[in-house]
Amino acid sequence: MMSLPKAEMTIFETMLARRSVRRYKARKVDRTSINILLEAAVRAPTATHQEPWAFVIIQDKQLLQNLSDQAKPSFLSEVGQNSAAHIGQAYDAENFHIFYNAGTLILICGKTTAPLYAADCWLAAENLMLAACAMGLGTCVIGSALSTLNTPETKVLLNIPERFCVVAPIVVGYPDDAIAPVLRKNPIVLANIPAATITS
Repeated sequence: MMSLPKAEMTIFETMLARRSVRRYKARKVDRTSINILLEAAVRAPTATHQEPWAFVIIQDKQLLQNLSDQAKPSFLSEVGQNSAAHIGQAYDAENFHIFYNAGTLILICGKTTAPLYAADCWLAAENLMLAACAMGLGTCVIGSALSTLNTPETKVLLNIPERFCVVAPIVVGYPDDAIAPVLRKNPIVLANIPAATITS
């Protein structure tokens, strides 16, 4: 196992500190840091111990730009005019980058023959994002790129075998500014069923 950096935060502090980052510095994420993130990802729980995940690392700026250009109109078409009303202006802007100009995109792909592969991949994604936060890196899930990333042409371009599909596209980089805390709603408890009382 590779040597991991000393954590500055407890795991719960990291959970509270994690944010979706949409502005990044030009500083490149090095390969050692990426390997640490992947090591964290594969430590996630996995149904029936299948470990169905595989990864694609993209740091080519022109490729990221090309994928962004393809994904924007595809996403707007997919969600429909009404649903996209609040985001359409940004996505229609010529200079809007769907990956927020981050220099690294990590695709977590799942082997579709494995049971619950999508759940496994999202668990791996959470591990990766928490590890990134603890290392001072920002992340953001780019779900709006999924359709484009899973087209046969794009999968061939990215060397993704047919039996895999992209489940979690995550940009990674150094945050360009401080991210303000985001309030969360209190947990909604639908039922609180106490243990049954057994009487003789």
